[in-house]
Amino acid sequence: MSRYEDGIKLIEERCGNGKDNIISLSTIAMEPNADGKPRPYIRDVDAYYEDGVFYVTTWAKSTKMQQIAQNKEVAFAVCFEWFSGNGIGENLGWVLDPKNAKLRTKLREAFSKWYDDANNETDENSIILAIRITRATVIKDHGAVRYNMDFVNKVETEEGKIK
Repeated sequence: MSRYEDGIKLIEERCGNGKDNIISLSTIAMEPNADGKPRPYIRDVDAYYEDGVFYVTTWAKSTKMQQIAQNKEVAFAVCFEWFSGNGIGENLGWVLDPKNAKLRTKLREAFSKWYDDANNETDENSIILAIRITRATVIKDHGAVRYNMDFVNKVETEEGKIK
C-alpha cells in the first residue's frame, strides 16, 4: 500500500462511514480588506465525507455560497481530527432535485439528529455544497506521521503542493 493510500485509509477511519463531521470551512470574502487584499472568512459546518469529497447542506443565498460563486477555492480543517486542506466548492443544487436523491438519503441519515430542524427542503434554495478536496494533510501520532496528499493526482507530495 502506498503512503497516499495509507493516508486515505486514515481519513476514511476518522471521517467516513456516515459520520457527521464538524469542519471549519474557509472562503474568501467578496470585498477586500482596507489594503485591497483578499480577506479570509471562516465558519464551522456539518459535513459528510465520501471518496475525497465533503458534502454540506446549506442555503444557496448564504454568505459562503455567494463567496464560493465568486471564488470556488476553499480551505477546510476537520475539527479534532488532524486533517486539513484545500478544495473546490460546487453547488450541486436543490436537495430534492432527483439527481441528488441518493446523496440526500445519505445526508439525511448522517445528519439525522438535526437535519429537519435546519433544512427546509421545500425551499429550492436548500442545496447541497460539495467540497472536492484537491490537497490535504493528515497527521497521526501527534505529528510523528504526516501524509501530504495530492487528491488531484492521487499521490503523496510535498506539503501544500499539487504535482
